[in-house]
Amino acid sequence: MAALRHLILADPMALVWPLVIFTGVFAGGWLARRLLLKALDAWAKRAGGRPGRILTDSLRGPLLIWALILAVHLALEGSELPARYTHWTAGILFVLWALSLIILCMRVARDVIRHYGGRIPGALPVTTLTQNLAQAGIFLLGAAGVLYHFGISITPMITALGVGGLAVALGLQDTLANLFAGFYVAVAGQIRLGDYIKLSTGEEGYVSDIGWRVTTVRALANNLIIIPNAKLAQAIVTNYHLPEKRMAASLQVGVSYDCDPEHIEQVLVEVVTQAAGEIPELLADPAPSVMFDPGFGDSSLNFTVNYQVPEFVNQYRVRHLLRKRIFRRFQEEGIEMPFPTRTVYMKSASEARGSTDSSGKSPSGA
Repeated sequence: MAALRHLILADPMALVWPLVIFTGVFAGGWLARRLLLKALDAWAKRAGGRPGRILTDSLRGPLLIWALILAVHLALEGSELPARYTHWTAGILFVLWALSLIILCMRVARDVIRHYGGRIPGALPVTTLTQNLAQAGIFLLGAAGVLYHFGISITPMITALGVGGLAVALGLQDTLANLFAGFYVAVAGQIRLGDYIKLSTGEEGYVSDIGWRVTTVRALANNLIIIPNAKLAQAIVTNYHLPEKRMAASLQVGVSYDCDPEHIEQVLVEVVTQAAGEIPELLADPAPSVMFDPGFGDSSLNFTVNYQVPEFVNQYRVRHLLRKRIFRRFQEEGIEMPFPTRTVYMKSASEARGSTDSSGKSPSGA
């Protein structure tokens, strides 16, 4: 430090001139970065696609780092500082450049998978897990390249990881179980993003994301249900979007025992057939049907109206509209929809005693 201080006091320009070079180069790099990003933004808007936007977002940070690296490098090259103060900067600048390049590649891979991964036949589903796996792979390759540049062999590291792998697996068994379960769920294709599922434990909703630890499900109430991947892999799951989104639904209608079943069936068929052409969520093909089932109830004759909807959530609105139409038509036809009734036989105290005496037992049962 004393030698460096003496050099600066003896020749101040030895420090001023590198600072001027650094400031000028960095300012030029910053200006070039702005112009390049504006050009890429204009190209992205003109092309109307995602590639330009992906490239712009990915380059925004690394370009600034590259301008800084270039400014430092040129400033040191133009300085008269002793080599013992500058020899280590080349390694630092290389590591900084390598990290910025790795980050750039990781961002590009993440955005490409997010926006185009679903279009590749046979590719893994686009989830947070697949994006993280791609980014982790790029990071490991980049780190291995940096170590190779400095002459550091990764073979002993791999050996050490192999020896310590058992201890790590035992310590992180829950985390690893969720990771591999999430990978299995994503690869199997039986649960996909956007599918409406219901677990045997009662949780249900749309699959929002499959991560490395948990799967996120958005319920109809717009709440998020967080399910560990290991639990999801072990649960009995009903997927209402497979093998297709279209599904059958039904509603039950009860009428009085005084009604003619043939007439009720005809009325219900007319109502639901007409509704199929007016309610968008009610499919006309296959045609709706009416069954005299479950049939004879305690207080009513019960019919089941069967129909199909494009997907699971449509059944609620269709059921709501059909009930209003059926109720209105029954009022027009004079069809009675009975409520549950129960016959209660009342006896006076004297009748109760007479009944008990005729049986030969006292009221107290003695």
